[in-house]
Amino acid sequence: MTGDHQTLALVLFSVFIAVTLGITTWVSRNRRGSAEEFYAGGRLFSPLENGFAIAGDYMSAASFLGISGLIALYGYDGMLYSVGFLVAWLVVLLLVAELVRNCGRFTLADVVAARMAERPVRIAAGTSSVTVSVLYLVAQMVGAGSLVALLLGGTSEAARSWTVIGVGALMVIYVSLGGMRATTWIQIVKAVLLMAGTITLTVLVLLRFHGDVNSLLATAAERSGHGVDFLAPGLRYGGDWTARLDFISLGIALVLGTAGLPHILSRFYTVPTARAARRSVVWSIGLIGGFYLMTIVLGFGAAALIGPDEVRASNASGNTAVPLLALDLGGGAGSTGGTVLFAIVAAVAFATILAVVAGITLASSASVAHDLYASLRRRHAKQYSEVTVARVAAAVIGAAAIGLGLLARDLNVAFLVGLAFAVAASANLPVLLYSLFWRKFTTRGAVWSVYGGLIPAVLLVVVSPVVSGTPEALFPGVDFRLFPLQNPGVVSIPLGFLAGWLGTVTSSEPPDEARHAETEVRALTGAGAV
Repeated sequence: MTGDHQTLALVLFSVFIAVTLGITTWVSRNRRGSAEEFYAGGRLFSPLENGFAIAGDYMSAASFLGISGLIALYGYDGMLYSVGFLVAWLVVLLLVAELVRNCGRFTLADVVAARMAERPVRIAAGTSSVTVSVLYLVAQMVGAGSLVALLLGGTSEAARSWTVIGVGALMVIYVSLGGMRATTWIQIVKAVLLMAGTITLTVLVLLRFHGDVNSLLATAAERSGHGVDFLAPGLRYGGDWTARLDFISLGIALVLGTAGLPHILSRFYTVPTARAARRSVVWSIGLIGGFYLMTIVLGFGAAALIGPDEVRASNASGNTAVPLLALDLGGGAGSTGGTVLFAIVAAVAFATILAVVAGITLASSASVAHDLYASLRRRHAKQYSEVTVARVAAAVIGAAAIGLGLLARDLNVAFLVGLAFAVAASANLPVLLYSLFWRKFTTRGAVWSVYGGLIPAVLLVVVSPVVSGTPEALFPGVDFRLFPLQNPGVVSIPLGFLAGWLGTVTSSEPPDEARHAETEVRALTGAGAV
């Protein structure tokens, strides 16, 4: 990229960082320092504000950079991510949003522990939440590295590494100083910027083809080198039975995983009532639905105007398709319009990454402090406040995400998020649904459900082609593949439900009918909700 691209994009990066740090500083001066303030922003946000914040939390680098890149490279098969992410919100709206808001205070473990023995359930749910959050964080870090590598012409691995470290440091500052209130306002600002940038690019792509979608698709198919196969299923997931099963596994993970994501569930606690939580989800569905429809246009637009070969040459996983598309739509390399549009899109993508990592880090640090620390601390030991522990946890989780982000920097960010969704759907969703809807569910069932989904999901990823045995793997030089699929959801999600059922039916502990009835009334009516 030219010096103009670099200078303008870096200026815009700096402006966004300055604004968000200003928000964080302002919030840190006007907060009470309580756990409710740090974890839930005082529950003072309106449904509209929270809807934008949820959309900002959900529309991550995986969506803006990864999905469009996969569509540009694989056509129809790349659209699975857009469809899966969008359909998942129906599960959240119909099964989870209002009930979770009524039953919990800050985390997923609150919902489960409402009718179980608290200590083992909180330890299990907290461990699972941190694992999912770190996986999700890695995807955002990889997106940040890819973006800056493109900006600097892909010549500086050191700059890429320092970008990942810088994003990690900023997210720790946002969370430690500002808590949920600062994180929410950062996500609202980011959602507005992202929607504006995506709408602009979509309109420009459609104008380039005079509004003729058929012409756009035909050009994309012709430029892809695959012809009409580019517009049909099977280019990425249709080679053999393994690829087809991977397709099914990914689809299940995407549709079911959202309802188990800790940073999404925590957003329902930032509004005053369950009705407000449901209205928040309705607002977010409108924003997210429009956004994912536009990513399809951007993906095929990149295939038609840039071509998969050029996209792959810039980044093997397609993570830079949208910035390259912006450069072309603005007039090409060296033009003023191309420079400006590329810089704006790069800055929006960077804002996307910063906002999402702040939300995920807050949710995971809340799980560490509110669930793990509160359960494991000894009664007579020196007691630190939960908020203090959460701030320390944010720094530790940030360091872990930085290390893994540097390791996984060549993987597609949407693909990495698919793994996080699989773990969330395997470990968190079964225990959440059982706790809300199964009268006979017990503490052993809850613990087995979490670990019965979490451990197989993580182990299957470790022994999958993602980690070893293929040129695209994390460790291409070794081969310890035992599991043929890249996404473990089709195996690990049923195992999570099965383990929960098995733990319950083999438990000697009788189910607490009274606590279940109390939880049921609270979930459905909101009586007694915090």
